[in-house]
Amino acid sequence: CEMRAGHAGVEAVRSIFVIVAAGIVALTLAACASDTEPSPAERAAAWDAQNIPPLHYKTDVLAYMRTYLNDPAKIRDAAISPPVEKTIAGYPGDRFVSCVRYNARDDKGHYAGDKTGIAVYVNGRLDRYFDTPALVKDACKDAALTPFPEMEKLTR
Repeated sequence: CEMRAGHAGVEAVRSIFVIVAAGIVALTLAACASDTEPSPAERAAAWDAQNIPPLHYKTDVLAYMRTYLNDPAKIRDAAISPPVEKTIAGYPGDRFVSCVRYNARDDKGHYAGDKTGIAVYVNGRLDRYFDTPALVKDACKDAALTPFPEMEKLTR
């Protein structure tokens, strides 16, 4: 009889322990879930903090084009616009953007015709380059392109 009472006491303590442990785990998970996600205002502030005008945008574009183009030599009619803030489809806010136009040779050595792309800058540096016609058309419709002779002097 005494043994049964002792066994019941142990079971009661185990039950209480399990309930307390489950409660601690639940509170810990709830605290983690609520503190890890930044608020919309924090996300917007972080986005805006990275929107720094590029100082060396031409140098960044030249370095990128040297690797992007199959044959960067003898480019014709190169032009670039100074970076301006624009909204790009798929982005949550404005970014500094330059439009880049050029006529490069294809893999057979023939000029392929004018192509235009957009350079997108984050933290003052080239981050992405798009040549998707729909994005380019919208972003570059009012761009003030100026000659870009440095691009015409690229070599392999």
